[in-house]
Amino acid sequence: MLNLPRQPAERRVNSTVAPWRKLRKIVAISIAAFFIVSVDGKAQPQPVAAAPVKHLHIVYLGKHYSEPTPLSLLEKPVYDKGIQGARVGAADNNITGKFVGQETDLTEDILPQDGDIVAEAKKVFAAGTSLIVADLEAKDLLAVADLPEAKKAIILDIRTSDDDLRQEQCRANVFHLAPSYSMRADALGQFLLYKRWQRWFLIHGTKPADLAYTAAIKRAASRFGSRIVAERTYTYNAGARDTETGHQQTEQQMALLTQSVPAYDVIFVVDLDEAFGEYLLFNSFDPRPVVGTQGLVAVAWHQAFDEFAAKELQNRFSQFAGRAMTERDYEGWLAARIFGEAVLRTGATDAETLRNYMLSDKFEIAGYKGVGMTFRRWDLQLRQPILLAGPRALVSIAPIEGFLHPKYLTDSLGYDEPETKCHFSK
Repeated sequence: MLNLPRQPAERRVNSTVAPWRKLRKIVAISIAAFFIVSVDGKAQPQPVAAAPVKHLHIVYLGKHYSEPTPLSLLEKPVYDKGIQGARVGAADNNITGKFVGQETDLTEDILPQDGDIVAEAKKVFAAGTSLIVADLEAKDLLAVADLPEAKKAIILDIRTSDDDLRQEQCRANVFHLAPSYSMRADALGQFLLYKRWQRWFLIHGTKPADLAYTAAIKRAASRFGSRIVAERTYTYNAGARDTETGHQQTEQQMALLTQSVPAYDVIFVVDLDEAFGEYLLFNSFDPRPVVGTQGLVAVAWHQAFDEFAAKELQNRFSQFAGRAMTERDYEGWLAARIFGEAVLRTGATDAETLRNYMLSDKFEIAGYKGVGMTFRRWDLQLRQPILLAGPRALVSIAPIEGFLHPKYLTDSLGYDEPETKCHFSK
């Protein structure tokens, strides 16, 4: 994995969403014109008492972690995932907020990779902010959540998929927006069972995240009566793709990696660092579909998704950011919208009131997926449909038709309440 150039740290800069200024100005002018009355054929302004504006203050707390270099040159490195989505979400809040006297202030507090996140979080809480959008890896997320100052805060986790953070290491002040590894694995497991592709050849990397996702896949195989016929670990370099014969090295290595195994229906690959997964497509010894982190993927958002008016959000984001919306951008957008919706419905901005509402039967958030999304009370994971997508097209949406649940169909994905090991003991 290459260490990408770090971007300059963004420190407590109040977010300004320039592309929306014109739209907000138009809305403001329209509202003002509505209250103008004509007396003698000429428009006359009338004094109107200004309503107090309710301010929603959100802090986006993150770090510039090293990101894996995309294996394909068609996919350019992106250094601002997450924050761009939060900016669009804050702007969306403010468009609606003009009509109800509500304004969202988004403060961006993004440190360099070696920055002291605990010290910075203490400053944030000391300033009176308790509504946090956390773009942090697991270790930093727990360090912030365990601060005494954070006990009554609401921390919306938009980055991690670790099941441990929803199980033994859950925290009562951390809400998870990204799907967990078990939710992703179950979504793929449902689809493969529906297709009757129940013999899986599992190939995975050796990084901790790869192993965590691999454990979730093994759990899914057990849940859906599927069988892992072989398991192999990728431990060598796939070859030099930028040389004249790089593709030949890839063909040979992938064929060697995938031969001499029992009959299988799919290759289930786990390669979160994008070291080799893309090379399995069309290069395996036996021609079979590839699913997992490459091929058919299970994600919260995908740039090819356009159902349920999702195209409108896709276009709005691309016009603002100049690129496609990533999964973390979607989670950042969703985080800003969740806070905005909670304040709109309760009329309050304190964390205790908002938390109670977010965990009540009255709360749901629209996320362009066809259903209102809610939080699971037992582990604070956001219930949501999972998109199953190929490189350029949507294939299906989980839960797959036929997989039922007595309360929420989306609770068929991941750990259900009877299975949870989360007791908020920490």
